[in-house]
Amino acid sequence: MIGQQKGPPSGQEAQTRRRQAGIAAFLVGLVAALAFFAFFPGLPHVIDWGAIIVSLIVGGLARWGCQSWTTRATKQKTERM
Repeated sequence: MIGQQKGPPSGQEAQTRRRQAGIAAFLVGLVAALAFFAFFPGLPHVIDWGAIIVSLIVGGLARWGCQSWTTRATKQKTERM
């Protein structure tokens, strides 16, 4: 029961949660950008290398944004406590 107590997360636990959120954000950004290029009307419905590279960049930006957001949120939580 001690492991289930609510409190500030340990350093390793916070890093693991941050890494998992970053991976999820990367995958969501990647899939969303590929879906945009695949299904948006008016674009050729072909995924080429340019679309793949742009999707990887969008995924990287989503990961960066999510990790900076979680880091900022963690710092604000520790400052309040």
